Amino acid sequence: MTKRKKIVILGSTGSIGVSALDVIGHHPDRFEVLALVAGSNVEALAGQIQKFRPRVAVMREKASAELLKTALGAKSETKILWGDEESVAAATLPEADIVLSAIVGAAGLKPTYAALKAGKTVALANKESLVAAGPVMTQALKEGKGMLIPVDSEHSAIHQVLHGSDKEVLRIILTASGGPFRTWSAEQIAKATLDEALQHPKWKMGAKITIDSATMMNKGLEIIEAHWLFALPSEKIAVKVHPQSIIHSLVEYVDGSVLAQLGNPDMRTPIVYALAYPERITTNVEPLDLVKMSPLSFEEPDPVRFPALSLARQALEMGGSAPCSLNAANEVAVEAFLQKKVSFMDIAHIVGKVLATHRSYPLHSLEDVLEADTSARKEAQTFIKEI
Repeated sequence: MTKRKKIVILGSTGSIGVSALDVIGHHPDRFEVLALVAGSNVEALAGQIQKFRPRVAVMREKASAELLKTALGAKSETKILWGDEESVAAATLPEADIVLSAIVGAAGLKPTYAALKAGKTVALANKESLVAAGPVMTQALKEGKGMLIPVDSEHSAIHQVLHGSDKEVLRIILTASGGPFRTWSAEQIAKATLDEALQHPKWKMGAKITIDSATMMNKGLEIIEAHWLFALPSEKIAVKVHPQSIIHSLVEYVDGSVLAQLGNPDMRTPIVYALAYPERITTNVEPLDLVKMSPLSFEEPDPVRFPALSLARQALEMGGSAPCSLNAANEVAVEAFLQKKVSFMDIAHIVGKVLATHRSYPLHSLEDVLEADTSARKEAQTFIKEI
């Protein structure tokens, strides 16, 4: 009988965490939930604890943890904790086989870094870990001698295609849905509302990443992530708009061959790939019907309507702390848009202003990363107040 893998989920109540638990729930013979880490959604986490009975559950704030204890009652065997230090402790539990890093944004940096340092297999859905702290995270991976498996559908696709034959790669091609404004004019995009920006045509995701898809900043961040995952320079990482979201990414080899990974747009596929790796196991994902989904089309992304792509490449070429600054400014600008403090086009404008004033420096530690992150957030807030 196959030994059950013990899983820690960072961000269990988010869309990736919920999908991961769906996968785990269908394979109780293969996976065991060891620990769950969440933000402030007490009701959702209580339901997950009752179903999966983890040893430990961690919430961001003490007040939420106390409410969770009350909701579960005295008979619950799950230890309820709170705070950053306990999140790090959960990510480094000695018994953990896989840590799924799915906390959105820079909040996932500390536990992801700790898991890599501890030599864990990290299933990475928190792209900000490599965007903001690429040099630091890759050094932690090297020192810990663990494994990093991407969960983003695009990077998972490349990981699957590259496996065992990455020396002859000419370039990789990340596909993008184009988001809700793919066919909109620049004038229309300038007037886009929050509700319109949240209407993604293919994927059901959290608010922040949905807005990133609308600006195409998500694809810019994925360029930076791909650089660190696959050791490729910016010029070897292309982006093509693929509205059907069936081909999740492609790899072009020096002999003219182009290999691709295809599947319906369902995050359970890359999640189960990462959790079961190197095996492949069943999912409840609907089988792909190529005839039904045809035709499959591609377009070049428009840098005028979607300037975030160029900003991300600029940050990658600047190197050092610049991608961290880009990511932090984007998080602040997106949050301001979600709160209706700025317009949709202001997001890229704010990020561009922060990047233009940034003087990049090397990142040697997580403290360096957090310092750059804090500085960029303050600067972004200053520009928002001016707006």
